[in-house]
Order: sequence, then C-alpha cells, then structure tokens
Amino acid sequence: MLYRYLVTSATTNPDLPPPPALAGWDRPLRIGAVELASRFTLAPLAGYTNLPFRLSVRDVGGVGLCTTDLVNTRAILQGAKRTMELLATSPEDRPLAVQIYGSAPDDMAAGARWVEDYGATLIDINMGCPVRKVVRGGGGSAMMCDTTGATVDLVAKVVAAVRIPVTVKMRLGWDADNLTAPYFAREFERVGVAAITIHGRTREQGFSGSVNLDGIRAVVVAVERIPVIGNGDVRSIRDADRMLRETGCAGVAIGRGALANPWFFRQLNSWRATGRPGPRGTYGERIDFMLTHFRRLMDWRGEWPACVQFRKMAAWYCKALRAGKAVQQVLVMLDKPQTLYEIAERLREQGPPTGWLESDAADANIHVPSGPIAHW
Repeated sequence: MLYRYLVTSATTNPDLPPPPALAGWDRPLRIGAVELASRFTLAPLAGYTNLPFRLSVRDVGGVGLCTTDLVNTRAILQGAKRTMELLATSPEDRPLAVQIYGSAPDDMAAGARWVEDYGATLIDINMGCPVRKVVRGGGGSAMMCDTTGATVDLVAKVVAAVRIPVTVKMRLGWDADNLTAPYFAREFERVGVAAITIHGRTREQGFSGSVNLDGIRAVVVAVERIPVIGNGDVRSIRDADRMLRETGCAGVAIGRGALANPWFFRQLNSWRATGRPGPRGTYGERIDFMLTHFRRLMDWRGEWPACVQFRKMAAWYCKALRAGKAVQQVLVMLDKPQTLYEIAERLREQGPPTGWLESDAADANIHVPSGPIAHW
C-alpha cells in the first residue's frame, strides 16, 4: 500500500482530509545530497516564476525548492542577455534548481557545468514544455518521443558532467498512445538522475483536460529509490491530498496555485504537520505582497520593464483582491509605479469589499496557452 492515514482526529480540521502518511513522510525529502525543508516546491512557469516572485514567495515561507524559467543551454553558453536575466538569483534564493533545455548533448553538458559553476543547487532538465518553439528544436516534450536510447544518453551525459544533483521534469508522454514516462523514469534512475517531477498530462493535452493521477502513480511505481514529485492542478489542500493519496508521490510541485495564493506552501506544511492549514494572507498582506513583488521587479529589470511585466500579472492580483474591472483596466496598461502605489493605497483604505472571503482569493485565474497545441 502506498499510503495510510494518520490518526490525528484531535488536530485535524473536520472540513479537510487528514494528511496521508506516505513512506518516509516523517523524514525530510532528499534529492541526492540535498535535503529540502519542505516537500512542496515551486514549479517553473515561464514569465512568472522569476527572481522577484521567487524571493517574495520565500518571504512568506514553506516552499522547499524553487526553479527558474527554462533556459536554452546554447543561449547560456552564448551569454545571451535575456537568458542571463532569467538566471538572475541571489544568496537568499536557495535552494534553487536551474531548468535547462536543448537537444544537443554537448551543449547540454557544457550548459550544466556552467550552471553548476554559477552556484545552482540542482540542475533540472526540461522534458515537459509543450510549446512549439521548444519542441520543434527537439527539446521539451519532444524528448519523450525517442525511446531508442538517445534521450537517455543525453541525460546521462549531463549527470556525468556535474557534481550537483540532476533532476528531470517531464509529462506523461507525447499523447495518450505514447505514455513513455514510466520507461524514462526507470532509465533515468539507472543513469543517476536524483528525482523526477511529473506533470500529469501529455504534450497533446497542453493544459487542457484533467491531470491523470493514475499516470503519475505509474511513474512512482516505475522507480525504486528516487523521489517522484507530482505536478498539475494542485490549487487547494484537497487537491494536494488527492495527488499524494492516489499517486504515492514524495512531494508536490505547485505552479498556478502558488501564483493565486502565495501562502499555499506555508498552509500545506501546516496541514502536513497538524492537519490544519492555518490562514491564508489577509487583504492587507495581499496588497503588501503585490507591492513587494513589484518593487523587486523594478530592482530586477528597471522601472519601465517592471511596469510592462506587471501588466500580465494584474488580472490575478485584481481577482485575488476583488479590485474590480476598472482597476484591472488601469493596471493592465500600467506605465508608472505611482499609479500602482495610489491604487494599492486606495484599496487598503477601502478594505475588503463586501463578501470578500479569503477562500475566494485562491481562485484567481492564471492564463495558460489555449487552442490547438500545434499553434502554441
């Protein structure tokens, strides 16, 4: 049996399931020689989980590991300006995995060595990105199509090139007829990969449909020792419980759920320890988080780029704060910091709108690509 329930009726919220006690659940999660403080990690989301957001989430607490946006190893070796921006980090941004992608073994190995010298805690190889510009070059999800040994050899070359742990993030497979993740998980463990993060959809699905928990469980069963971290559609305690209980995974990687509720990691750790998640952020704390995030964006890239970057985040901040369409229309065209500061002060003075509930704030919609996968 992959799990059993803890008997903690005295400390468990009756409205929530008790945390499942998986094998080794009473010990810290280890990825190679790296011990994580939490089994709940921040999944990479291109354009969102950059240094300013990672630091802001770390301030709230509870996250075990953060991962950069995926970066092309060839661009790393060329010192491309935009890639260097994506790799921006700081001493407070640890432990940190740098996620790399590519299809040329020599470039991947050389890029991994560069990342190790740069000071990353872990190297994560992306085999899950479904977007066309990545897969058409043979990277991301395209790597899951080659079961001849070339993909495994590439990963083995990266593992051999560095001393820090190497992990792989992948999907279940290219499509429903080619669920290659269990095969790759077994082979990657054999060549020294330290952990697998598995998103429970195929490349063909993109972000549509439901996460296949049976598919994630198949990956958990396929390996002998290394941890498997489940990913996909975990936005609540109940979602996390279902992921853990039905798959037996060692931890959970959270992306959109963390954007909507940065307090989620802290809540999950509290739930795991006591059966009670504790509070989400208050209305005022959410405003503070938004402003801290924005100021860090300015520190990272400058005033004007920060305003432009913030525009695509405005929708989920406005929904979490229930600020209204008029405020959102201003923020999606943000052109100077003072505008945001004035809106934040007005929202703080007004306080939570009638009917505002902390639970509503976790439902903010995060945009993901839509339409036919071939058009991404």
